[in-house]
Amino acid sequence: MAQATQRRRSPASRLKTSKSRASRPLWRCPACGRRFANRNQSHFCGNYDLKSHFGRKPKEVARLYEMFVDRVRRCGPVIIMPEKTRIAFQVRMSFAAVRIQRSRIAGHLVLAERNDRPCFVQIDSISRRNHVHHFRIEKPADLDEQFCRFIRMAYAVGQQKHLRANA
Repeated sequence: MAQATQRRRSPASRLKTSKSRASRPLWRCPACGRRFANRNQSHFCGNYDLKSHFGRKPKEVARLYEMFVDRVRRCGPVIIMPEKTRIAFQVRMSFAAVRIQRSRIAGHLVLAERNDRPCFVQIDSISRRNHVHHFRIEKPADLDEQFCRFIRMAYAVGQQKHLRANA
C-alpha cells in the first residue's frame, strides 16, 4: 500500500506563506458581492438588513447591541454584515457574530487561543489558531474591561494578525 508523504516546510517558509495570506486582496463573491479572505469561501448569499433582527425585541436589547458595536468600533474600521440569523463583524475575516434574542444578545468571538473565562459559556476549537468563544450579554456590566479585551483580541484575529504572529 502506498503511503502519502507530506512535504514539510521550514518555519521561515510557513511565515512567508502566512504573511502573504494575511495581506492578499479579499475575494469578492460574484453573486452577492460579499468579501472574504479565502477565495470561493462557502457562504449563503443574501441581502439582509439590521432592522429585521430587532423586530418585537425590547429596546434594552437594542441598547446592548449598540454598546457592543461601540466596543467593536473602538478597535478600528469594521464591516457589519446582517445575515439571515445573525449579525457578523468582519475586518479581513469574520471575528465576531451576534444573535439578537428577547432578553439578551448571544454571540461568539473568534480568538487565536482558548481563554477559559466565566464570560464564555462554551468554547469550540476549530483549529490550532481559531477558537470560537460563545458568550451572552444580558446587561451593560457584561461589557466590562475584561470582555472588551477579548473583543480587541478577536479584532486582531479578524485582521489575521494571528497568522503572522503564530506562523
